[in-house]
Amino acid sequence: MKTALPVAEEPPQAVVRHRPLAKKSVTPSIAPAIKVENSRTRRIGPRFVVSERSREFLRRHYPDATLENWTDWRWQNSNRVRTLAMLEQMIVLSDDEREAIKRHTGALPVGITPYYASLVDRDDPNQAIRRTVVPVLGEYVTSRGEGDDPLGEDTHSPVPGLVHRYPDRVLLLVTNFCSVYCRYCTRARMVGSAGERSVKKGDIERALEYIEATPVVRDVLISGGDPLSLDNDRLEYILGRLSKIRHVEFVRIGSKQPVVQPMRVTPELTRILKRYHPLWMSLHFTHPDELTPEVAEACSRLADAGIPLGSQTVLMKGVNDDLDTLKHLVHGLLRNRVKPYYLYQCDPISGSAHFRTPVSKGVELIRGLRGHTTGYAVPTFVVDAPNGGGKIPLSPDYVAGYDGDYLLLRSYDGGTYRYPDSGERVRVATENAS
Repeated sequence: MKTALPVAEEPPQAVVRHRPLAKKSVTPSIAPAIKVENSRTRRIGPRFVVSERSREFLRRHYPDATLENWTDWRWQNSNRVRTLAMLEQMIVLSDDEREAIKRHTGALPVGITPYYASLVDRDDPNQAIRRTVVPVLGEYVTSRGEGDDPLGEDTHSPVPGLVHRYPDRVLLLVTNFCSVYCRYCTRARMVGSAGERSVKKGDIERALEYIEATPVVRDVLISGGDPLSLDNDRLEYILGRLSKIRHVEFVRIGSKQPVVQPMRVTPELTRILKRYHPLWMSLHFTHPDELTPEVAEACSRLADAGIPLGSQTVLMKGVNDDLDTLKHLVHGLLRNRVKPYYLYQCDPISGSAHFRTPVSKGVELIRGLRGHTTGYAVPTFVVDAPNGGGKIPLSPDYVAGYDGDYLLLRSYDGGTYRYPDSGERVRVATENAS
């Protein structure tokens, strides 16, 4: 008899609701367990580090909340920035942003955790992080080649909540909820569309049964929405079910929670994840400004739990499409034990033209990294081909041609080098000698 899937829990009511800006900052209550780490961070007992930037934001915008509230991921969920009124109290909105928020209906609502909102620039609409979470009118302009499901996920879905596009692996979508809604999201058509956390438990059961009945599946990527937004018991139920399927060799989790809500990485969560090795995790980093003390601690906890971490970064115009920014990001990732894995060409979802760069820009950036920094820091640049074609890697062409039996190669510094490539001749000579 199968164990019943736990019912998804809604976020509890907020301990402290959002309030207008206080005329005078009020220092939040601080429990005796806090110890000062340095002049810029504080640790709440064994729970989590809090940067000076976070503390100042908390004092300014949530004056009645405590540091214990701030480091509680459920409080972060319950106090997300969801409305125009809340945003206007935190940042100076441009006319473009304000009108875009007013026009919104349907999927991909505004949703920003207080923690991630603390990283948004108050005055600059062109700040990288702000552009990724605050809507603009460009979202309502559909360009040629764009679509709501450009990767053809829905057409490769044998049962609801599961995508089987590659022969030996599947994508398991376990929730429609994200604590932060990125404006360039590939699944903009579905996240938050029919009520947050709206994936039915029956759909997850059918997806798990499909995996059980399909021996070719050896790799399961759990995604959504964001799977780390699930409660611990629900997440562990899914991991436990997958661990009992003999032909599933390993599981991956795709998440942005450690970046936008790093306090979600609790000791309890890491204890659960450690039970289900081999387990890998793909984190979604966008910009070096995300590499905060809080995120460093979240990554450290995951890495210490034995989970290999990789980063999947979407290339976006005006956000991370210059070499200096990208280099700072990949170097910072390595310092936090995260391998830069993929650099994605931005998918042509409806209304994404203002984010998308020419494909040649991604190739140019990889050329600027290769040879100029450690190979571990160089991600693979890929285009996720429309209509289910899968990830296609693109890289600079380092082959200059042939000179007789010599292969001519261009190096990272522009030099040309001759490599003896007479493989066919060597093979024939060896056969004749024998």
